[in-house]
Amino acid sequence: MARRAPGAAPPALPAEALAYLEHARVQKRLAERTLQLYTQDLQRLQAAAQPLGLPLLALTSAHLRRFAAQLHASGRSARGIALILSGWRGFYTWAARQGLLERNPAQGVRAPKAPRPLPKALAVDEAVHLAEHCEPQADPWEEARDAAMVELLYGCGLRVGELVGLDVAASSAAHRQGRGWLDLDGAEAHVLGKGGRRRSVPMGPPAVRAVQAWLVQRARPFGGVRALRLDADALFVGVRGARITAHMVWLRLRQRSAAASLSTPVHPHMLRHSFASHLLQSSQDLRAVQELLGHASITTTQAYTRLDFQHLAQVYDQAHPRAKRRTPKD
Repeated sequence: MARRAPGAAPPALPAEALAYLEHARVQKRLAERTLQLYTQDLQRLQAAAQPLGLPLLALTSAHLRRFAAQLHASGRSARGIALILSGWRGFYTWAARQGLLERNPAQGVRAPKAPRPLPKALAVDEAVHLAEHCEPQADPWEEARDAAMVELLYGCGLRVGELVGLDVAASSAAHRQGRGWLDLDGAEAHVLGKGGRRRSVPMGPPAVRAVQAWLVQRARPFGGVRALRLDADALFVGVRGARITAHMVWLRLRQRSAAASLSTPVHPHMLRHSFASHLLQSSQDLRAVQELLGHASITTTQAYTRLDFQHLAQVYDQAHPRAKRRTPKD
């Protein structure tokens, strides 16, 4: 797709495109910024159609696919192309409903697949360092709580939503309302994951000890001031006594990773990724990791095999005597 020269005016839109934009403004009541983006999408389409001598309503699916391929070749991201195609699709859907087209040419035209980024995970020594880190200057109440949260995120691979949804003990209310709980005697965490799927995850001794230490502190006042309304069910609470939020877990973990002098800010899902990656490095049991993570499809879990291979490639490069003689393929 040819680029418009810098400073050149965008091509004038035909009457049917202007009518569609008016429909989007009046009938659909779209935001001004959305209307601007739709206008730019149609101007981009008009510019691509002009060299062919074709009006917008005469374009075919093959034309739109070619235009999308040209956008991709020019460096446009898959997500950006998907948004542009969405703008075109809206116009042609409206035109078909108005009887201006017999067939919607945008139907079935898809953007190229975006590459799936590798999950971010800590190295084993970094994850262990964070889990064992202690803040001597912190209030013992907060220190015990944050240490227990890190142990459950890394030691059990919990999602942050699963973590904040944990209760101190099992109850009919927790089961009804989709909350989880811990069985410290059985060393298991029972959680409700995505899609309403319940699972049980084993807790290692460090996680059990950390939670037990937190429960001792939880019964005490924070900073000398007891919370007026302590949520009796919630395992993790804030300084005011209410169940802790996912946002607060993110903030506390970021602060803790900085205090532990880690090279990158750590977020809850990074510890879940680390849990999965480190298990695969040791066991190579993809199916077991799928069960522990609560993935409905093993395809989701397979993303961690790519991360594990990246780790193995790094080990090879650093340790094998022939590694430095590798040459890229032609």
